[in-house]
Amino acid sequence: MNKLSIIALCVVGSMPIAVSAQDTTRAQFGPSIGDREFSLSGTGSSDKDFDNGTFGVTGDLGWYYSDQMVLGIRQSLNYANIKGESLKDDFWNGSTRGYLNYHFGEAHIRPFVGGSLGLIYGDGVKDSGFTGLEGGAKYYVLPNTYLLGRVEYQWFFDRSSDADDAFKDGAWAYTVGMGYNF
Repeated sequence: MNKLSIIALCVVGSMPIAVSAQDTTRAQFGPSIGDREFSLSGTGSSDKDFDNGTFGVTGDLGWYYSDQMVLGIRQSLNYANIKGESLKDDFWNGSTRGYLNYHFGEAHIRPFVGGSLGLIYGDGVKDSGFTGLEGGAKYYVLPNTYLLGRVEYQWFFDRSSDADDAFKDGAWAYTVGMGYNF
């Protein structure tokens, strides 16, 4: 065997060791028990002439009680500018709610399902309680940073006995944003 063959054999023979070393040093994506999360999301719409429009922001702060379960609080603030003779031009609404979500898997993309319970208040809504079901996904672009997409179905009630009847008159809420585990 010549020197070049011996060097090639050593390099090829050491590849499995190098690959296994890379696997043990690979960064873990997503949260662990005890981690927190913060996310900021937005939503908006407008008519074709930009005369009427809405936008909103939502912030989440949560705590992971397991690698898959997060419990937190969510605050939303929404603004609408609607032109019309019989309508008030500007509306501000807010909602504050607790949420519980369960995440599936341990890959870069983590689908989740959950629920929320809270209050909605402001100019364009009747102040009331609401509950909701939600689902979505987080896509981890870095070990602790993710992109978020969420859909919520919310129904509103004044008394707990009204919650069952209000389900059919609910509303959909959509958000897209970014978050961070720390």
